Amino acid sequence: MSDLASPSLPSRRTALKFLATAPMLPLGALASGSLLSGCATGGPAAAGNYLSSSFASMAAPSLANAAAMATTTVGSSLQVQLKDNSTQSYKLAYQPFFVTGDMVPDGKGGTILSGGYVDINNQPIIDRSVPGKERQMFSDSPDGTSLLGLPNANVPGVKGKAVFAVVQFEYTTRDQAGADAYGNLPSPIAVLTLDQDPSTGKLSLVKYHNVDMSKAHGLWITCGASLSPWNTHLSSEEYEPDAPFAAESAQFKKFSKNVYGDENKANPYHYGHLPEVTVHPDGTGTVKKHYNMGRISHELVQVMPDNRTVLMGDDATNSGLFVFVADREKDLSSGTLYVGKLGSGFSVNPADQGAKISWIKLGHANSAEIEKMADTLKPADIMTVLKADPSDASFTKVFYNGNPNWIKVKPGMEKAAAFLETHRYAYLMGGSMGFSKMEGTTVNIKDKVAYSALQNMVDSMVKTGKGWNAASGIALDKPLVAGGVMAHKLEGGQKDLGGSAINSEWMPVHTKALIIGEDIAADVLGNKADPNKIANPDNLKFSEKMRTLFIGEDSGSHINNFIWAYNVDTRQLSRLMSMPAGAEATGLHVVDDLNGWTYIMSNFQHAGDWNSLHGKVQAVLDPLVRANYKDRFGAAVGYLTADPSSIKLG
Repeated sequence: MSDLASPSLPSRRTALKFLATAPMLPLGALASGSLLSGCATGGPAAAGNYLSSSFASMAAPSLANAAAMATTTVGSSLQVQLKDNSTQSYKLAYQPFFVTGDMVPDGKGGTILSGGYVDINNQPIIDRSVPGKERQMFSDSPDGTSLLGLPNANVPGVKGKAVFAVVQFEYTTRDQAGADAYGNLPSPIAVLTLDQDPSTGKLSLVKYHNVDMSKAHGLWITCGASLSPWNTHLSSEEYEPDAPFAAESAQFKKFSKNVYGDENKANPYHYGHLPEVTVHPDGTGTVKKHYNMGRISHELVQVMPDNRTVLMGDDATNSGLFVFVADREKDLSSGTLYVGKLGSGFSVNPADQGAKISWIKLGHANSAEIEKMADTLKPADIMTVLKADPSDASFTKVFYNGNPNWIKVKPGMEKAAAFLETHRYAYLMGGSMGFSKMEGTTVNIKDKVAYSALQNMVDSMVKTGKGWNAASGIALDKPLVAGGVMAHKLEGGQKDLGGSAINSEWMPVHTKALIIGEDIAADVLGNKADPNKIANPDNLKFSEKMRTLFIGEDSGSHINNFIWAYNVDTRQLSRLMSMPAGAEATGLHVVDDLNGWTYIMSNFQHAGDWNSLHGKVQAVLDPLVRANYKDRFGAAVGYLTADPSSIKLG
């Protein structure tokens, strides 16, 4: 919403008014070889003239321009190289659809609260924490976003072409009284109908629709997301409720109370799965939760080009590298679940060779049979889980979320354990359950390489760290809090460690570090990681046309979190965008070609979520963030565009 080059920064209201009326242009269609086709006079490229692209980096904002630290700031540009050796440069800007808490069109002539929470009966959940200020709760944490088109879309009010964005809301940070609300509410998912101007590519919100989650038991902490090759939104439920001890969890009881009106009604085995949202031509959507893809800390998953192989992020301490191979293309309702086992050589140094990955089969199942197990089985029916050593050799010591457990699977309950107690069972079966916070995943199809973000490389990855175990094959000498991105070589013709063939040509077989952050002593602003390198990567998306890995940060090390572009050929790292201080960059999504336009989607969460990192800036920035984002209750959903001042319209 702001630009470092601007001599003065407008208020948020003024900026939104400007953005609503300006012809904000997205990036041109690299897929068709023409840049900003149909809207730039003397168009820069004839069909097929596109050669390559790169991004010119922006500087990190500082207190010299405090307002830039308190909002979404873009000072980068897209550089396009054409085959005639000429170049075009397009300054980038940010266009929000809304800030959560805004009233937006419902497509029926009325309005609806964006990011608003509803219970299992689709009734508003009311924040009653401050008497006299009762209001429907809404999220300050929009996350996973997908942008898509449908050939037969038909939504009243669309003047150009109807396209759709699916946006999920992970949680809300606090209630009006300031009490922690993390994980206490069922996560909503909305379908946005957007009017795409055919001549400029500009997207305008026409309709906001809440997807009915009642048949999915409500959703639990939806984090990252991806668009499937068959045009559905693949959501997530992370930090699965610890089922054997859910009765002790105040958080899960509050969640159950908000969903059902009864703190004891929610079943922990209904959460920690993968929801799939299908968008319909009228701008509505429906959800189907897949129970057979492992009950893990699902983050951002990536379906490979075979439409069957799914690489999954697992955002937890003592997490693993999981792959699900579906029985049929474009159908996740049945298939086989695998966990990776690392060979020797794992390293976070990009100069090192890395480690081989082998695969352990955990089980084959369809969603319906696992859902039935979830409906009927109690944790004690599946396995015995103890927090203290029973001094009984029939139990196996494992680490779950950094803590020791002693477990024993009940006879005949191996399948239930594999799909409902996946973390513990994968550890028991020999998987390398030593990663910490493995988050976003994506794929580079041309090079047959997948990428996984490790937000932190701490705890279970460090010798003698919390949850560390030598059998994982991960043994760092010291933590790397700033984290990094791993690259996985993909191949076919693999067998699992039991000797059975794996029916996929897209299995990770080797992993090595691609790009890492650097921990530092606190600088003048308080950054604890080098601000000119990535820190705590979370969201990942890859553009085939731009040959670029896009990285969004969830950093407790950078004062402002950034979105980066990393060209895998030139290895150039460019900072594209800065989030408000204290906010996490979320909802990253890249579409190379949607009706001839290229889009980079981006949201943020919890602006002004201050902690000890922000001691040097909080006093200055807090009033600015509060003024911009509804007293810290609001957060933006939007996309990066080309700045209209850079484009001469025809």
